[in-house]
Order: sequence, then structure tokens, then C-alpha cells
Amino acid sequence: MLEPQILSLVIRQHRKIAGLSQLQLAELAGVGKTVVFDLEKGKETVQLDTLRKILNALNIKVELTSPIMNQIHFDEIS
Repeated sequence: MLEPQILSLVIRQHRKIAGLSQLQLAELAGVGKTVVFDLEKGKETVQLDTLRKILNALNIKVELTSPIMNQIHFDEIS
């Protein structure tokens, strides 16, 4: 399970290494600046789509793994 503290650390460190302020990251991702602030503080109630925008802006990829992943039929995605 991904803990909020780990996610906040990863986002903050990627942002800093990229040389972005919280406001710059928010603008780049197309989200409000308070979302970036909240995520970096470990807030857990961020919408998935918003989180995806921030991760995409920072070039962070998320990989889903499970024991049955090879049984999922991805061709069913519409």
C-alpha cells in the first residue's frame, strides 16, 4: 500500500529537482495550487484525476501489480 507520506515525499522531491515551485507545478499540471500544497502535506482526499495530472506533469509513472494481473483482459477497456 502506498502511504500518503511516501507519495508526498516523492512528489515534493521530484518538484524540487525539476526546479519548480508549487505554483509552477500546479500551473503545469492544470490544477489549483492548494492541491499541490495538500499533496505535499500528505492529504489523502485528492481526486484521482487530479493526482494523475500532477504525476504526469512530473513524469512519474505508477505501476499496478497483483497476483492476477496477467489474467486481466485489457482489450475490454472502452
